[in-house]
Amino acid sequence: MPNIVVLGAGVSGLTCALVLAKQGGHEITVVAKHMPGDYDIEYTSPWAGANVLPMALDKDSQWERKTWPVLRRLAKEVPEAGLHVQTARVLRREKDVATGLKAALADGLFQFDPWYKEVMDNFREIPANELPKGMHSGCEFMSVCINTAVYLPWLVGQCAKFGVHFKRGILKHISEAYNLSHTGKKADIVINASGVLACRLGGVMDNAVYPARGQIVVVRNEAKGFMPTSSGSDDGDDEIMYVMQRALGGGTVLGGTYAKHNWDPNPDPNIAVRIMKRAVEAHPELTDGKGIEALSIIRHGVGLRPAREGGVRIEKEKIDGTWVVHNYGHAGWGYQGSFGCAEKVVELVGEIVKQEKRQSKL
Repeated sequence: MPNIVVLGAGVSGLTCALVLAKQGGHEITVVAKHMPGDYDIEYTSPWAGANVLPMALDKDSQWERKTWPVLRRLAKEVPEAGLHVQTARVLRREKDVATGLKAALADGLFQFDPWYKEVMDNFREIPANELPKGMHSGCEFMSVCINTAVYLPWLVGQCAKFGVHFKRGILKHISEAYNLSHTGKKADIVINASGVLACRLGGVMDNAVYPARGQIVVVRNEAKGFMPTSSGSDDGDDEIMYVMQRALGGGTVLGGTYAKHNWDPNPDPNIAVRIMKRAVEAHPELTDGKGIEALSIIRHGVGLRPAREGGVRIEKEKIDGTWVVHNYGHAGWGYQGSFGCAEKVVELVGEIVKQEKRQSKL
């Protein structure tokens, strides 16, 4: 029975551990500095919105295509997982269309005739008479929003149900994970789900990885109806507008920013004011028309999306004699691509196990 160590307890690491555990035939240990319940700038997953907004171009959409049916089922059938259904509204500003829709947030989200129109439920183009002022066009579809404070612990519970063990650890080099299996035996395979820290992890040191800083404001005020996301804002090239209503009393997430190569962990109060103004303008019912002073703030937050030049890295390699399967570089779509990516990780693990069995018989 192969010993597998999963490095990282964000949504990618936990989902990989869960899918592998459900498959059976492995001893699995999740090792991480931060676990669900922690809030730290190095730990991205708790800061995510997190709603499903298809972000990839069609050629790179397989991860989101494969994940969406799972998240939709969880929202409808597993309420304790912390997901709920809501209507997403994607708005293309006239100014952004005129300059080629070079949105900071995503490559594929704001495209005309997007691939996801055939995937997302209840997709429709928004008629001109329903568009807010300054908007060129837009679309709506059924989406889900994830309360990360509920969903991440739920993943831990599901992993534990299927026999996964958890261990805290701070690693400077990927090879340190080889000796951290709960069995006491050397790991046969390590899953590297180290996120944005893959650029600093010894043995990996991926220079293509960089943070895409996101700042949000979480409020108690409730947004109703559709949840809008615009293609840009007048406040800066890396500032956008989105609103997400979380399930199970998780509050409303107001965003946000997409500041590439920015490691600053501290919320900028000026950006926070701009975020709130944009959100209240798009959703006046948040404060019954009383302005941002009527927002009841739960917290200000900053998260570092684990972006990567060239896109996500899901591949296997041997490092210091041990197989490592990499799964990092998801930028802003880690949740909505999590099960698709985990499926590929399982496939690669299967290839390694078969290869090692063949070689052991030689």
